[in-house]
Parts: sequence; C-alpha cells; structure tokens
Amino acid sequence: MSRSSHQNDFFQTTFVTAPPSSGCRMQLFLLKILAVRADPVDASAVYVAQSGGTVRKVILETGETAALYKGPTAPVTSICFSPDGRTVFAGCWDKLIWSWDVASREPKFQYEGHTDFVKSVTTTRLHGKDVLVSGGADAQILIFDISSGQRLSVMKGHIKGIQDLMVDPLSLESDGPELVVFSAGSDREIRQFDISTGSKDLTGTDAILAHDTNVHKLFFDQDGDLWTASADRTSKCLVREDGWKPNLTLTHPDYVRDVVVYEQGGWVITACRDEEVRVWNRSTGQLYHTFSGHYEEVTGLVLQGSTVVSVGIDATIRRWSLRPEDLQIAVENAKKKPEVEEEKQENAEPMLTEEEERELAELMGDD
Repeated sequence: MSRSSHQNDFFQTTFVTAPPSSGCRMQLFLLKILAVRADPVDASAVYVAQSGGTVRKVILETGETAALYKGPTAPVTSICFSPDGRTVFAGCWDKLIWSWDVASREPKFQYEGHTDFVKSVTTTRLHGKDVLVSGGADAQILIFDISSGQRLSVMKGHIKGIQDLMVDPLSLESDGPELVVFSAGSDREIRQFDISTGSKDLTGTDAILAHDTNVHKLFFDQDGDLWTASADRTSKCLVREDGWKPNLTLTHPDYVRDVVVYEQGGWVITACRDEEVRVWNRSTGQLYHTFSGHYEEVTGLVLQGSTVVSVGIDATIRRWSLRPEDLQIAVENAKKKPEVEEEKQENAEPMLTEEEERELAELMGDD
C-alpha cells in the first residue's frame, strides 16, 4: 500500500463540532488522537499523540494547548516520560522514537533501531541509568540508554508486532535483582522479560495465553494483578498469585482498546472500538454504566483523580467524572435518553473515509 509522507494526509477529516454528551466535558481538535498520557508533574493536563506527527500538552479545564512538540511527519502512536519527567518521548510511524525537552520543547535524541512502526514506549531505571524501552510492529523490543542514545539490548520472543509495554511495578518495589517488563503482542501473547542482566539479547518467558487474538493494552492494579484489553472483545484480570490465570472477563461488542482501574471507587473502565467508554464493577464484573459521546473509536484512557479522560479517532478529549454522585446522575440521564438518539447515530456519516479506515487498521495493529 502506498503511503503519504505529508502530515496533513494522515486521517484528516472535515472539522466537526459536536456538543458534549451528558456527564462529560470535551475539547475538539483537527487531528486524530491515537494515545494519551497524564502529565507527570501537572494533574490538570494531559499529553496526546496525534496522527499528524505532533505531541500536544492540553490543559483539561480550558482545552488550551500549553505546549506543542513537533518534528515527526507521520503519526505518533505512543508517549512516555523520562523517570525525572524532564523529557517526553514519542513512538512514531516513521520507525523512530522522538524526544524533546519538556520545558523548552527543543528536540533531543532520535532513537533508531526499529524496522517498522514504533507502537509503544516506556522508561525505567536500570543499573543507575535511565533507560527507554520500545516495542514495534517489527516484533522487536529495544532498550536504549536515554542519556547517550546507545542501544543496550534487544528482547526476542514475539512473532508479531508489539502493542504495549509495562514495567512490572512489584519488580520495581522488590529488593530482588529482577526488573521485569511485560509485553503485549499482535500474536495474542503476553511475555515477561527480565532486563536486569544487561544482556544484549534477552528472551522472554513462556507466553501468557489469555486471549484469542491481539492484546492491545496492559494495566497493573495496586495488587499487582494484570488487566488486559484485547481485540477478542474482552478485557480480563490476570491474577499474579494464580500464575496469571484470568479470574474476571469483561465482554464487549467490539475490540477493547484500553483499560484502567479506579481503585478508590472499585471501578474498571474500558475503551472500545464501538465508540463507548464503559464502567464495570471490579468485584462482580457487572457493567454499571456506559459513557456515550465519542463519534469514532476510543483509542486511550487515563485517570486524573476521580476523572477518567478518554481520547479517540474523532479528535476529541473527553472527561467523565467517577464521583459517586456524578455517576448516579449519568446513569439516571442515560435511562431518560430518547431512542431517537440511537437512530440519529446510526444514520450519521462516518468521520473516516474507506482509505483512512484501512490505514488506521494497519496503524492500530488489527489483523
């Protein structure tokens, strides 16, 4: 398939205004949003990765763009920050990981080594160094020394592209020597890599096979259990003490793109390709409420206090309150919503063209 290198050709659609639905506040941008991260030092802001190659810092209350990080001319798929929060990294469709000084917005290193799209990036500390870990559609997981840009290790095991990476939080807190990275792949596998040895070639453990197809996202809760989001239309809780076997399955009508756990309220929140954000009872697995408002698939979630922030292909950032009184109001309002609203949605013109849908499917790793 031929690909454009001009940033304005990626997933551009007509600018559409839409009123925020009950229970949410919304900011609307011109470029599709592919990922979101909380600002590590400012709880009032998030960073979003956009299809035009930009990383944008957005103030949630006002929708103001507080900073814009430029350089890539292809879609940015993922964002993370250095352990000290002073550098922002972005995985890109151009096979590079870009980096900028957060305060000055000046470009820093471009980390090279992938032979296909970079799909996920994260950072951690290893042997006294800040390191960058990246996963690509080339099935490679690379580790870089952040300060020098040197590639330190290659992690092998997946046979298809990497969708997500997470550092095991319990291995960070442990006094033991291990430092473990979990990876989710398009091959339906979840693998673990002990990166503490510093070896140039690292092979993961036997795969965790909890899903039938692509695993899109991973999330560790406070107990150290692992939540997953998959293209098999489920989100699952994999229990550490039971050898990562699932003890809860949340079934959806379409691909699950992301999952987060709101510990204080006892909720699991999921993002789905069907444009919905769902709130589930963590103990029972029962669906409590569905937040509707996005006009294309939801691509990412992040928790900010008692608010969950969602982003999507519709180029919006939406906020949904998880406070008990607000959730109750949202549930009551949903019961009153007229059926004509659903009919209106079914007849709405899609935001993406057929060609854009094909490019998006490749970018998001759908087989």
